[in-house]
Amino acid sequence: MKVVIAGGGTGGHLMPALALAEAFVAVDETVEPILVGAKRGVEASILPSRPFRHHLLSLQPIYRRQWWKNFRWPFLALKTRRECSRVLAQEQPAIVLGTGGYAAGPVLYWSHRRGLPIVVQEQNAFPGLTTRWLARKARQVHLGFPEAGEFLKPGERTAVHEFGNPISPPPKTRPDPATARVSLGISGDLPVLLVVGGSQGASAINKAVAELVRSRRLDDVVLLWSTGHHTWETYSRLDEAPNRIVRPFWDPIADGYAVADLVIARAGAMTTAEICAWGLPSILIPLPSAAANHQQQNAKALADAGAAIHVPEAELSPTHLRGVLDDLLADAPGLASIRTAATTRGRPDAASKIANEVLQLVS
Repeated sequence: MKVVIAGGGTGGHLMPALALAEAFVAVDETVEPILVGAKRGVEASILPSRPFRHHLLSLQPIYRRQWWKNFRWPFLALKTRRECSRVLAQEQPAIVLGTGGYAAGPVLYWSHRRGLPIVVQEQNAFPGLTTRWLARKARQVHLGFPEAGEFLKPGERTAVHEFGNPISPPPKTRPDPATARVSLGISGDLPVLLVVGGSQGASAINKAVAELVRSRRLDDVVLLWSTGHHTWETYSRLDEAPNRIVRPFWDPIADGYAVADLVIARAGAMTTAEICAWGLPSILIPLPSAAANHQQQNAKALADAGAAIHVPEAELSPTHLRGVLDDLLADAPGLASIRTAATTRGRPDAASKIANEVLQLVS
């Protein structure tokens, strides 16, 4: 049985698609996941190295700021329809699942027009355009954040589930923190601060952390810092100190999560899903330019649930960040409370639950 999974354009939409593809095979080895993405998306460089068949289409985003670029959409519509119809005719899937973004919307729409059941997986606390547009037509909508439900108008036949975001879950046998500290070369018993900004890094976070390092205001913690590939050379020399590890990107990140006492990160849906799955307290600094300000909504939802501390980028400075760190590190019960709330929000088995639920539609 074939299941088409459409999603991409950005890693935030591609990674849940890959996690779900792996989950479908784990749940039922007779299922063949087929990934569909955009030629211009990150999936063009990532999918060829993964074990799933895939199609890359000439799909284009809808521009919110550079709105004049949307004038070409009428000319692209016919080509988009033709390419989507070709893939669906060739693959004959039993069901089509979308993980959002401009790589999912057209595929889901034309699948529905062909009479195929469609399913939508929404990562963020504020649902994206694809989810809001197709929620009434979908047989199932799977939410990464339960808060997203209040913005949707599902159809009479639409089942809405809140299983969380599909991620590659933490290993069943998690790395032993003491062993992980040794393997990372961490000595002593200082608390460990993990700073992650994704593969591209986070400029505002990097600048604040760099200033704290240079002024020696992070000497009382072990710093594990992911700068992003593009800016690593700028900050790599700050690695020249004990208990400070600066890398372009943490992959794999299991040892980092295993030893971390506190995480500083953006508030992307998949990042927060991983942090909560590992049950870690975090300081979330949303990217203000994210589409529909969805990272702000993610951070607010987790902060309101007591599962994270939300610091808007407009308020970010080295002094303010150090003050938040001081408050947290000096309040062991408060830090433990955030850890408990994060664990409660964690959904490490979301991918398998979603896969099982989807397959019930076609079993």
